[in-house]
Amino acid sequence: MKLEVLNISGDATGRSVELPDNLFGGEPNEHAVYLAVKAYLAAQRQGTHKAKEKGEITASTKKIKRQKGTGTARAGSVKSGTMRGGGRMFGPRPRKYNQKLNKKVKVVARRSALASKLASGQVKVVENLNFDAPATKNYVNFLSSFDCANAKSLLVTGDYNANVLLSSRNVQKAGVVTADNLNTYEVMNSGTLIISEGAVEKIVASLS
Repeated sequence: MKLEVLNISGDATGRSVELPDNLFGGEPNEHAVYLAVKAYLAAQRQGTHKAKEKGEITASTKKIKRQKGTGTARAGSVKSGTMRGGGRMFGPRPRKYNQKLNKKVKVVARRSALASKLASGQVKVVENLNFDAPATKNYVNFLSSFDCANAKSLLVTGDYNANVLLSSRNVQKAGVVTADNLNTYEVMNSGTLIISEGAVEKIVASLS
């Protein structure tokens, strides 16, 4: 499968890149994509929720009424969860929501996500992008060349580029990620996937 390489203005450069059919030409594995997206979103949860339970409440431990003869249920402490101001029964505690995902499943998921984008014609390959200085206007003009200034887009670069990253930071619905950090969720969540020429080789190597 060949994709034409475009310049930053969206015009053809006369060059093309080859994407192996054995990696991107197969049927996407939707279940692997589902597992990868679910694991990614679960890992974004902070898990810092906490409520005080009975043993953590600061209050008197005096027995509030006699054990028998009141006609009501037994009660031993105002810290009980049944009392106003008492502790929470089985309250939430800090925990991690991370889900284990096998390396091979992660690779299959990324491969399937990219194959799905390729099949729908939402992948563009551009020559390596670089700005002399951070400028939001330059990045907006770049996205306008691909008709995605007002739509979701994801630029995949070969290496970290501070000027490109800073230029895109104030643009809504625009994301920038290096090829090494590309994940299934960001691929599926993007509208137009723009891959720099230098990132193609790294993506192919990571999925082989």
